[in-house]
Amino acid sequence: MKLRPAVVAFDIIETVFSLESLRGRLEAAGVPGGALDLWFAQVLRDAFALDATDVYVPFKDVASGALEHLFAQHRVPADHARVGHVLAGFAELAPHADAEEAFHTLQQNGVRIVALTNGNAQNTQTLLQRAGLDGMVERVISVEEIRRWKPRREVYLHAAASAKVDPSRMALVAAHAWDIHGAGRAGLTTAYVSRGLPYPPAMLAPDVTGKTLFDAALALTRLDA
Repeated sequence: MKLRPAVVAFDIIETVFSLESLRGRLEAAGVPGGALDLWFAQVLRDAFALDATDVYVPFKDVASGALEHLFAQHRVPADHARVGHVLAGFAELAPHADAEEAFHTLQQNGVRIVALTNGNAQNTQTLLQRAGLDGMVERVISVEEIRRWKPRREVYLHAAASAKVDPSRMALVAAHAWDIHGAGRAGLTTAYVSRGLPYPPAMLAPDVTGKTLFDAALALTRLDA
């Protein structure tokens, strides 16, 4: 039986911070805003393929390449200004409305919080600062530190080691099934943020599920101590 975690690691992009503001930047570049989901899926596809073949490429470079491909699909020139304008939006993502409440709930229950991101550590720290969440986050752990992408097992084990806890005492909160699956396989407790979407049955099931970020955090605090 899973116990209440001592440390909770939050996935950042889409889980804590929404990508919705990037739709307007895509539209300004001449690409339909509806292509956002496809672009991000292509970023993950390319990153996972690279990692599966033992090649590490930073998030920004993978995202840039996938964006240029998306522009080509829509017959939009992939010039430096267009690409740069869209990518700059990652520094201005807004947190989901219940992010602060979710963090507070864990903090009030004596649970430590870290960020675990496939992105850049400094950029993630900046996002947390802009959102006023940085004071509740003990540290930002980036895959850049071990040059592997989530959902590789090594990333979650590195996160637990960095937080100085056994993997069984760390939980991951994420809105991505692939992230939940990877963390669960590494021995972490997992909390899936569904936002009304079903969980893929092919993946390792989460330990707890919440419709919102707050619901997922609250469910973790209700596990036996």
